Amino acid sequence: MTEFLPVLILGAIIGTFTLVFLIAFLTMKNKKAAIGFDRTMSDKKIVGRLFKYATPFWKDFAVVFVIMLLSIGHNILSPLLVGRIEELVKADFDLTYLFTLVGFYAVILLISLVCTYLQAILLQKIGQKILSKLRMDIFTHIESLSHEQLNNIPVGKLVTRVTNDTNAISMMFTNVLVTMVKNSMVLCGVLISMLAINYAMTLMILCFVPFVVIFTVIFRKFSRKAHRAVTDSRTDLNTYLSENLSGMKIIQIFNREEEKVEDFLKKSKKLSSAKKQRMFVFGIFRPMVYMIYISSVLCLLYLGGRSYIRDFQLLGQVITSGTVVTFYMYATRFFDPIQALAEQFDTLQSAFASAEKIFTILDMVPEVVDAPDAIEPEEIKGEIEFKDVWFAYKPGEWVLQGVSFHISPKQTVAFVGSTGSGKTTILSLICRNYDIQKGQILIDGIDIKKIKISALRRHFGQMLQDVFLFSGTIRSNILLRKEGVSDEEVMAACQYVNADTFISKLEAGLDEPVRERGNNFSAGQRQLLSFARTIIHKPSVMILDEATANIDTETELLIQDSLEKMKNIGTMLIVAHRLSTIQHADNIILLSHGKILEQGTHQALLAQKGKYYHLYTLQYQKQQLS
Repeated sequence: MTEFLPVLILGAIIGTFTLVFLIAFLTMKNKKAAIGFDRTMSDKKIVGRLFKYATPFWKDFAVVFVIMLLSIGHNILSPLLVGRIEELVKADFDLTYLFTLVGFYAVILLISLVCTYLQAILLQKIGQKILSKLRMDIFTHIESLSHEQLNNIPVGKLVTRVTNDTNAISMMFTNVLVTMVKNSMVLCGVLISMLAINYAMTLMILCFVPFVVIFTVIFRKFSRKAHRAVTDSRTDLNTYLSENLSGMKIIQIFNREEEKVEDFLKKSKKLSSAKKQRMFVFGIFRPMVYMIYISSVLCLLYLGGRSYIRDFQLLGQVITSGTVVTFYMYATRFFDPIQALAEQFDTLQSAFASAEKIFTILDMVPEVVDAPDAIEPEEIKGEIEFKDVWFAYKPGEWVLQGVSFHISPKQTVAFVGSTGSGKTTILSLICRNYDIQKGQILIDGIDIKKIKISALRRHFGQMLQDVFLFSGTIRSNILLRKEGVSDEEVMAACQYVNADTFISKLEAGLDEPVRERGNNFSAGQRQLLSFARTIIHKPSVMILDEATANIDTETELLIQDSLEKMKNIGTMLIVAHRLSTIQHADNIILLSHGKILEQGTHQALLAQKGKYYHLYTLQYQKQQLS
């Protein structure tokens, strides 16, 4: 019994480590709610959904599988060849036979290298295709979300989902997945070979496998939490950067650079701390697996050494020097896949954590959707009617309360009132950016919920106070990828809205570069470009929300002239604080606290001497004083 004492001591050490980790695992499991263990999706469900993206490429994966079978030949056959060479050197030496074995070893090694290269190339191509499909699904789904849903999700978080998180999933398909399949095949091949050579030594090595399984299950819990902390911290940092880089001018104006640097440092330290925790988790897990491997090798060498000193058999099986060499190599190939899995466990858990966050976005049900029987009218005349419309952004906090009005085709109607009265909300509801809670909105006598959203918005042209221009050129910002439009038509639209007055002075004309958000153009120039953008898309209804605010007098005259021309195109809805700009409107609707107080023409409302008369008088007096 004493001859097995070193083996028993080694087993006791491994058992002690296992007991400590089990206690830590049970403690964590009982306190998972307290430490923020907010897991909502199982690994099985995540894998099932991810594999739907891999299914279309099953033929490519089949080719990779065949190449993989060829590449693992080296792992299975090389220990047998080396063991045979050991027996050859120790017994009757035959140089010709030695050259044959070495040549065969070189051939299978070369085949393995070529197959590994081809496998890597194919997997990268497949992975990029899957990555593109996943990113496209996320982007198109984000496009389908309502304004309310988009307002509740920071832009930085969405960017992280489309970029960082999809990259983590791509790594799973191109690296982790194939590693798991390949290692499973290697394990099966090595196990069969070991059993065929010496089942007693095989059973000895298999005694260490349960400990690897236990360690893997235990650390799976810790690694999941660590990865979630890293991804959450990274998302938080990206969100902070997205917001503050966009508002850097405000930060500089108010001299808040140092405060923002401190905030950034805190978030960076939080991400650093999360990554250190993840490194700590895997810094324990990987050495534990390596310790199991070394323990099996020590037992193998110990038993092989005793057999060499004096005759020794294990379960009736003779242990020769060739057996020791072969099993030493097989032990490496047996535990290497398990160690590789431990190395890839980091990437696997990162992919699962990222996938869970991506599917959280994809599982968001769009709040504004087409009705099953929605139609797609080819033409919209521009007749608009609100029937007892009630709307609230938050339950119980009504922004519109029983609003009713009628707009005839090609009428110009203006909405006025104090901030928060519901003017902009009405325009958003007409475009169906939000859905109302009560009442009915009709376009040409059809409930807007019965019209497809894409068809409805195609007939609307919106010109907002804060014009958004994309990076590109003036032409690309006017067309927005609308095809079949010549440069002559683009310039005609620019001339129609007086945008040609500054475009013609630019060196590149329509090809003039537009920097991010159009910051190389003035507010008035951006507004004129938005007018041209609207005209080129030939809308039936035009919406102007404070389009003339914060614009110099000269540009305002150009815009006013453009508005007069645009009135002939279709129905025009205007929100304006400057009452002087809407005097020629066919109807003016005065709102207060979500209700219509007055409506009529400019002259009719002045004659009533009500709220509108009071507002107009105040603005007129301010203009006289200035």
